[in-house]
Amino acid sequence: MSTQEVTEPSGYWYPDDDATQRGVDVLNALRRYRGAETAMRRRTRDAMGMGETDLLAVRFLLQAQRADRTISPKDLAAYLKISSASTTILVDRLVRSGHVRREPHPTDRRALVIVPTTNTDTEVRATLGRMHRRMMHIAESITADEARVVMTFLEDVRAAVDMVDPHED
Repeated sequence: MSTQEVTEPSGYWYPDDDATQRGVDVLNALRRYRGAETAMRRRTRDAMGMGETDLLAVRFLLQAQRADRTISPKDLAAYLKISSASTTILVDRLVRSGHVRREPHPTDRRALVIVPTTNTDTEVRATLGRMHRRMMHIAESITADEARVVMTFLEDVRAAVDMVDPHED
């Protein structure tokens, strides 16, 4: 028996017709992608010496910086859905590791903003740059029609996942 037969469920509870088997194959490919992405995130966290929440915070702060938006500790807490106490601990940890700085708010003397350091941007680009370029090369290689199909599929799957209700019969 091949590894593929062992690692990919057949979808045995589904009808055994061509359309269903194509669907099972597509969902299995999506699961393999999600597994690879999870492993990549773990390698990135390990390479940068960060936990999952730290990496999410840094990514959010870098995106905000590129968009020229200031981020307060309250904004960060809301984005990460964590308490203000947890945010303080997180920011303290990221300041100690040299990934972020606390700076005075540009218009409110009483407030602070959280800013990623230049080294953090450089580190993230070095850690993820080649992988992003490989992914972009693949995405750019498909036709406009193929891109629309992929985007529609992914958005429809995202919507289906977002509708999952654990209390639904």
